[in-house]
Amino acid sequence: MRDPSRPRLPFEVWALVAGGFTVALGYGVVAPVIPQFALEFGVSNFAASAIVSAFALMRLVSAPLAGWVVTRLGERRTYTLGILIVAVSTGASALAADYAQFIVLRGAGGVGSTMFTVAATALLIKVSPTNARGRVASLAAAGFLLGGLLGPVFGGVVASFGLRAPFVFYFLTLLAAASVVAFALRRSRAAARPSGEQGADDAMTLGEAIRIPHFRALLLSVFAFGWSSFGVRVSVVPILVVVAFNGDAALAAWVLAAYAAGNALLIFPSGRWNDTAGRKPMLVIGTAVMALAYLALPASPTVWGALAVMFVAGAGSALANPGQQAVLADVLDRRRGGGVVAAYSMTSDLGGVLGPLVAGAIVDLAGFGWAFGVTAALLAAAMLAWVAIPDSRRPAQP
Repeated sequence: MRDPSRPRLPFEVWALVAGGFTVALGYGVVAPVIPQFALEFGVSNFAASAIVSAFALMRLVSAPLAGWVVTRLGERRTYTLGILIVAVSTGASALAADYAQFIVLRGAGGVGSTMFTVAATALLIKVSPTNARGRVASLAAAGFLLGGLLGPVFGGVVASFGLRAPFVFYFLTLLAAASVVAFALRRSRAAARPSGEQGADDAMTLGEAIRIPHFRALLLSVFAFGWSSFGVRVSVVPILVVVAFNGDAALAAWVLAAYAAGNALLIFPSGRWNDTAGRKPMLVIGTAVMALAYLALPASPTVWGALAVMFVAGAGSALANPGQQAVLADVLDRRRGGGVVAAYSMTSDLGGVLGPLVAGAIVDLAGFGWAFGVTAALLAAAMLAWVAIPDSRRPAQP
């Protein structure tokens, strides 16, 4: 007999989780070869790394556009259109004749990526049952995590056919994701284009959201999370492994894998705990654990210590991440809010862009201890912001 305390999740949730897994799988295949492919055009290492930055930058600046499109067209059309933009730009990248074409195509892919990310997040928080918002967020995160872990496994095989082959593979997985979601959501009223009664007038504006304390705390939290998890973790941590432990790319990969393992261990329990114990305890504990882990990382005496610290950091991120999306769902409370979701996404991306740049500069000027200390301080500030307000499961008044 089904447990009545665990409500049945809408079919839209499972469609978007499947789509997210497929996208993450394809991206995990193509991501490692993007800089290598750029180098094939005879450019510098800086120019090759700029390909990654161009994608991230376009994700950042196109977020307001994505929010506007979601409000006007609805989640299903925006999701499908965004994925198709990424698919076309990725498929064309496999045929790129020079560096200029490649960087323009990757930038266009960043625009499409923001569109389908904002649309998927907006729909997930809209259809999530009130007492299962944490569970839905953990399912979505787990889908991306599993796809991201399996992607490199397939990537080694696909890349053996040449550096253009992963782009073709990602193109095909994107088409599959677009087809699955478009078909599954074709009759979804929640994902449809807004009607005259449920259009822009029903949407929560960004100004309304900013007046809610939980949303202000959320913006600080996702900025710190983007800075640490999407920025410093994938850029500065590998450099620390090389410098402090005389490691190589393989050893750095193992250290990052320890983070993924810690994340995978708690991502499903975290969703349940967010729905039972509340968002606030998970967010406070998760950000505190992450802050302590990043503070301890540069003091790790051995690589085994670094592995253990990153495992703990990953566990902390699993506690905090579902809670952040659940708080966003609590703030919107089933209202449309493309602009609000876009601001949430944009703030996270901003942290992911600034984190590597600022932390990298601090490493050059003052060393790893200060760089990770600043990261820990941001996470601690987010923790204090959550401590200062009540749990968002209670009605929040502007």
